[in-house]
Amino acid sequence: MHPFLRIVVAAGLALMPFTLAQAADAVAPAKKKVLFFSKSSGFEHDAIKLEMKDGKPGYAFAVLRQLGEKNNIEFTFSKDGSLFTPDYLAQFDAYFFYTTGNLTEPGTDRNPPMTEAGKAAFLKAIAEGKGFVGTHSASDTFHSPGNKDHGAARNQADGDKADDYVKMLGAEFIKHGAQQPARQIVADATFPGLSAVTADFGPNEEWYSLKNYASDLHVLLVQDVSKMKGDVYERPNYPSTWTRMHGKGRVFYTSMGHRDDVWTNPVFQTVLEGGLNWALKRVDADVTPNLATAAPKANELPAFVAPAPAKPKTPAPGTPKAPNAPKGEKK
Repeated sequence: MHPFLRIVVAAGLALMPFTLAQAADAVAPAKKKVLFFSKSSGFEHDAIKLEMKDGKPGYAFAVLRQLGEKNNIEFTFSKDGSLFTPDYLAQFDAYFFYTTGNLTEPGTDRNPPMTEAGKAAFLKAIAEGKGFVGTHSASDTFHSPGNKDHGAARNQADGDKADDYVKMLGAEFIKHGAQQPARQIVADATFPGLSAVTADFGPNEEWYSLKNYASDLHVLLVQDVSKMKGDVYERPNYPSTWTRMHGKGRVFYTSMGHRDDVWTNPVFQTVLEGGLNWALKRVDADVTPNLATAAPKANELPAFVAPAPAKPKTPAPGTPKAPNAPKGEKK
């Protein structure tokens, strides 16, 4: 080899570790830690079950692991609410909820609940700068007083009486109808990940009808109800995906996330990825409140429709009739 080439190659080799390190730093963001909390004090969704009928965990876990590897995010998966203390919460950069019900109660999955102090510490951590991400039933969590059951109160605004968690999130679940396709209207295509949402995007999903919208929401996607079926959607268009600031903390929520084919949908993943990175303060965006222009009638709620009384069960063919009661006895 020519002496000059030896010098060039040697110099290149000497510089290579530094150059590659610089390149790696430029490409890979610093690692972030996110707590994925999926306790179900209410209904437990398949997406976050630890074991499905096939013996595998719910489909949300695999998708989040892939997104974590791609974005240098270390997820901690937990259903244990008793861990919610200031010291435990401090180790995470953000909290990701896929939860249901009053998380201070053992509820459906019987996993340890939060204490009231733990809930307060969690909300305080967000207000002081931690990020929050919620999917789907994160809005069906910590309902406002009187809203636990599916009664008429669900269809009424709660104002200042809304639960503190609901105020942090920016809205509260009312009810959902039958799963169906429903177009999502893009309110802000400049937000990270939203450029992936096409004009005809509207997957088959279990779409939530929501209330108690915070006035300072920055709406990203709006539910187009024009072709939806079901009394819970008989209302003006309303936000389905949004951001807001809770003190110093960044909050991102999307009502999507029920079905497995939504979790594996690349558009949903891109939207979620953008929300995660924004909540983690890796990217900035203009989140000026826009509820008044994006969904001006969002707080006009659907009328309460009482469920139809259950029909008496028809006995199976061949079932013997019950004997008549003896005279003098009530049937």
